[in-house]
Amino acid sequence: MTDETPKPRILTGSLDPKYPSLSSDYVNILEKHFVIVYRKDFEKDPSKFQDIAAILWRFGPKIDEELLNKLPNLKLVATVSVGYDHINTALIRNRGIKLSHTPNVMNDAIAELGLTLMIVAARHVVRFIEEYKNGAYPKMTPAYDVTPQFSGSTLGIIGMGRIGYTLATRAKAFRVNILYHNRTRRSAADEKAIGATYFRNLNEMLPHCDFVMVLVNLTPETTHIMGAEQFKLMKKSAILANCSRGQVVDQEALVRALKVGEIGGAALDVTTPEPLPNNHELFKMSNVILTPHISSQTRETRNAQMQLAVDNILAALDGRELPSEIPH
Repeated sequence: MTDETPKPRILTGSLDPKYPSLSSDYVNILEKHFVIVYRKDFEKDPSKFQDIAAILWRFGPKIDEELLNKLPNLKLVATVSVGYDHINTALIRNRGIKLSHTPNVMNDAIAELGLTLMIVAARHVVRFIEEYKNGAYPKMTPAYDVTPQFSGSTLGIIGMGRIGYTLATRAKAFRVNILYHNRTRRSAADEKAIGATYFRNLNEMLPHCDFVMVLVNLTPETTHIMGAEQFKLMKKSAILANCSRGQVVDQEALVRALKVGEIGGAALDVTTPEPLPNNHELFKMSNVILTPHISSQTRETRNAQMQLAVDNILAALDGRELPSEIPH
């Protein structure tokens, strides 16, 4: 594309007022290469935008037959996320349209928050902060709470992909005993590097774990991978953490397990639904930490994601192999 060539147009932006379209950082990255068409402008007269070449998915738009019928020259749907369960991939591929996502660039950010959640949950940090704000001050007496610590504990990771492995390398610095369950076993060299032990059977791993971190893609096989049966197998002191998708945990079973003391606590960056209703039981539990799906929400990660999405769009328009095409 030369300086004289008109910039291709891309469609983005949600019609839902709860979700802003794009931050100024993202706009600056995109406008170097494209003309941005926002959904609200597109919907006024789609016939003016027949040449739109790509959809950039970040809080929308909803991609259905009706939208695709208005975009005869669409080459790519680029989602600014690792997961793509929010997109009907079959519908899009059946029209010969490519799909891309943004893996790898958020490994550090998610691993960082995952460690934070587990440590904060173990040390009761949120509760202590609230008590201190409300006038209570910890007294070093036998009656005062002492907490578990993350260092030297046993961590079970469900999903030892790129993010899981990054988390494991960080956890190793805390002298953590690392166990993992994954669809496929990592290489012997990978296991040795982090001192990890593989469990083909998830249920056999769970009784050994002080912490269980879920880092799997959402698929039919992983939906409710953690449910009532699994909670019964965990230590009563164990903490469940989830930085993947809310649906991989049976949330009703989790609430029951927390209520009856089958597990010690939970640290969740994702829930079902998102956001949770304000009166949801999880908000009322002192042994639960909830964050609003922020695991990849760092400036560095978001900008890297947007740049990777741009690289995918440019490759699709040039007929080149995509840097990160969504696998078939």
